[in-house]
Amino acid sequence: MKPPLLVLIHLSDSSFATISEHYDILYAPDKQRRADMIAGPAKHVAVVLTNGGTGLTADEMRALPRLQLVCAFGAGYENVDVGHAESAGIDIATGAGTNEDCVADHAMGLLLATVRHIPALDQATRAGGWRDSLPLQPQVTGKRLGIVGLGNIGKKIARRAAGFDIDVGYCNRKKRDDVDFHYFPDVAQLAAWADFIIIAAPGGADTKHLVSERVINELGPQGYLVNIGRGSIVDTAALAAALREGRLAGAGLDVYESEPKPPQELIGLSNVVLTPHIAGWSPESIDASVQQFLRNCEEHFAAAEPVVRA
Repeated sequence: MKPPLLVLIHLSDSSFATISEHYDILYAPDKQRRADMIAGPAKHVAVVLTNGGTGLTADEMRALPRLQLVCAFGAGYENVDVGHAESAGIDIATGAGTNEDCVADHAMGLLLATVRHIPALDQATRAGGWRDSLPLQPQVTGKRLGIVGLGNIGKKIARRAAGFDIDVGYCNRKKRDDVDFHYFPDVAQLAAWADFIIIAAPGGADTKHLVSERVINELGPQGYLVNIGRGSIVDTAALAAALREGRLAGAGLDVYESEPKPPQELIGLSNVVLTPHIAGWSPESIDASVQQFLRNCEEHFAAAEPVVRA
């Protein structure tokens, strides 16, 4: 008999099938099913599969008396109550590393699409427009890129940027010894130096609205902002005002504070490119995440440490 598994996130048919070979899935990817499952059928689960945005609260953990392991798809776990999990002896494991290349690819794609105004140019061309009547957009090559959060994904973005002869700077909790990029201890200082900013930092209380009106103003009317980190890092209202008023040239966002609803303040702006928190999603990355989840569970129940711990 397969052990039960509570799944709080959407799974593709192929992921569902693969995980079902090992677990009896209690599927609750929406609020109502989640509440119903935790109140009853999930009482016997030892493992919950979630992600950083969906999380798992302390009250929900208390309602699952046999819970031993919380697994997060992807690297983020900001809405999992880590403090309660630690005090209750519940392990937390993540899929960090499984989608880093995909996220870095998407970040560069958003940067190019935003700076070169590619979605708007596509629409203009379909409407019969031609280049003589359209404003010219700046190139990416030879500019300055500031990366907020130089973890593994940030480093992969920097590696891709090198192909465009881009000068890279970064803001991090502390200076790294393994890179020779320009280091800035303050995000506003980085923004004042950079032509483009890509946010690759984790979410949570420590980074909420880290990109504030001040930072946006430092980036300036020729600057571009890309966010593939977490929506909470950017002050959406300040960003929308700056884009409307010409204090920022453009923005490309894969994440927003209003998820899963689109950011209404930005919908009508032509200098914004939006994607639905899909930067880390590809057939390759999803398969890697599923396999990482299964390994984390296997090693946990073999009394080993999870492969990737929070």
